[in-house]
Amino acid sequence: METTRNLKNYRSLIWFAVLAVLMIILYPNEGKFKYEYARGQAWIYETLIAPFDFPILKTEAELLVEIEQKTSHIVEYYNYNNETAERMLDGFARFSIENSIPGDISRHISDFLSDAYSGGIVSTFEDEDISDKVIFVNRNGRVTDMPALEVYDQKRAAGLLQADLRYTFPKVATDSLLTLINIPSWIVPNLVYDEDVTALLHRDAVNYISPTKGIIYSGQLIVSKGEIVSAEIEQILDSYKAEYNRSFGYSSARGWLIVSHVVTVLILVFLLFLAIFFTSKEVLRNTRQLLFILLMVLFAFAATALVHRLGANLIYIVPFAALALIAASFFKNEIIFPIYLISLLPLLLIAENGIELFGINLVAGSIGLLTYTYFNRGWKVFLNSIFIFVGMMAVLLSFRLLTDDAAMIWKSYTVTFIAINAVLCVVLNPFVLLFERIFSFTSYSRLFDLTDSSNKLLQELSHRAPGSFQHSLMVANMAEVAAREIGANAMLARAGAMYHDVGKMENPACFIENVNPGSAQDNYHKDLTPEESAADIIRHVDDGLALARKFHLPDVIKDFIRSHHGQSMTLYFYNVYCNNGGDPKNTAPFTYKGMLPTTREQVIVMMADAVEAASRSLKKYTDESISELVEEILGSRLSDKQLARADISFKEINMVKESFKRQLKQTYHARIAYPKRKRDHKEK
Repeated sequence: METTRNLKNYRSLIWFAVLAVLMIILYPNEGKFKYEYARGQAWIYETLIAPFDFPILKTEAELLVEIEQKTSHIVEYYNYNNETAERMLDGFARFSIENSIPGDISRHISDFLSDAYSGGIVSTFEDEDISDKVIFVNRNGRVTDMPALEVYDQKRAAGLLQADLRYTFPKVATDSLLTLINIPSWIVPNLVYDEDVTALLHRDAVNYISPTKGIIYSGQLIVSKGEIVSAEIEQILDSYKAEYNRSFGYSSARGWLIVSHVVTVLILVFLLFLAIFFTSKEVLRNTRQLLFILLMVLFAFAATALVHRLGANLIYIVPFAALALIAASFFKNEIIFPIYLISLLPLLLIAENGIELFGINLVAGSIGLLTYTYFNRGWKVFLNSIFIFVGMMAVLLSFRLLTDDAAMIWKSYTVTFIAINAVLCVVLNPFVLLFERIFSFTSYSRLFDLTDSSNKLLQELSHRAPGSFQHSLMVANMAEVAAREIGANAMLARAGAMYHDVGKMENPACFIENVNPGSAQDNYHKDLTPEESAADIIRHVDDGLALARKFHLPDVIKDFIRSHHGQSMTLYFYNVYCNNGGDPKNTAPFTYKGMLPTTREQVIVMMADAVEAASRSLKKYTDESISELVEEILGSRLSDKQLARADISFKEINMVKESFKRQLKQTYHARIAYPKRKRDHKEK
């Protein structure tokens, strides 16, 4: 009942409704092929009879073979020149008369030239291995194909004519006659090679390869129940599926299709809600975090739906894992992984080869979330692409081996698409900066940079208030360890602790840790009233917020500055005030006006700050004194209701206590005293 009441208070449920509406709009307006099958497995459904005519598609292997054949077989294209034959025959007739060439020889040569020019003469063939091929010849706008052997090249035509003359006219002084006539000069190309048209025809030959190789008619048996799905049957089923999705898609009333889409989307959104509810209820109460997660899920669904319409294979390029890696910059992996898993479910419902795609992207995201933890700085980031690619290929090979199709992977575009996918998973990571700005998030990389003590603000703190800086380092170490032990965000706790007291550098002498005993600054509070001293002490919170704004610190760090004292009191000056006769009810001048901590990280920093500061006042560092101190400090925070709004359990508070005790004992453990050297000891 308590859970039900809590659910009614989540105003964020409206955003889940918006997500559902958008997903329904994006859902492809088509049905899903109801049969699942694989080569080598039995057909578990009823005997399937073709309900309509459909073409049998060629397999990817068959298409690749044809493409290779077309690529290697280039048909040359030539333009026929009519004027060349007429000019050369007329010229030879005049030459014969002028040089008194015997009539029978002149006619013999003219007949040969006429036949040769009629068939066509080329200078030389571009393809030397042309003997068993054909060429295209354009004669007066009419293109015909003809065997290449019926066409002469210049060298072959001259040789044949010379040999023919020697054979036909053996009694004539052939050599002197041939020297006079100069046969090669009368044989010139009248077929001109057209390189541009040849290239165009070659491209068209590849582009217009028929994707089909037969037809299945309505009423024809496709597969019987219990029959093993062979390669041939699988291709017929693939063809039936393709035609069904293209022409029909859904055979029942369109209203039922919409109902099915609505129910499917509602189930997906409900699973998403449960995933967030059981992993991090805080997200449901944080509008910006919730909107970011819902936007990531919407991106995944939209990519699946829209790319599916463009082409089934293109979906292998979509870097779904990039969404998980971007989200992991702001949330813990245990929150992101189940959400990422749910965002991949539309692949099973919409995409072809949905199970394969689901497995590939699930492994890609899992590997990315794991490896990015270790390789997230500098050039090592690109190692993640290699790990993701190897994981995706392993899943792809495992699925293709089931269908005896592994050998064809390397001849298809799938490997290229997966390689692009793996690279995009890393290349798109800078979008973290965009989402960081849009949603006012702080990524883990930003937190890492903030904890670098060499940055400008922390350098100023170390120079102007060295004692406060050392105190902040101690608090940061304690908070980080404790946060890690209870499963909180350790990097966030450390970053918050590093800056919680940054305001003290505006008035460092006001704080005892920055003052050397006996110095002029040691009497800072001597001439101040308790109210004035408390005001100066309390002011470091406002000063810290001003510095945070000046140096553009994230809001999440500002919250640590506001909350590290909560609404507690400066008890030292309050007690002095009361001892001097002040009204005990007048607590306002001695009370911090900050916010109560709400997150576990803020609670840890508040407690670490109080414990570390108080530990310096211990006169003896024993296990008992340290334990009593921690219990007293944290007990006072609980009794003052400083943790009333914090989302932390008593179990976690006890774990933090034990962590602080252990760390303080390690810090202040007794050292061994070094023996002094005796003065009268003589070296030998």
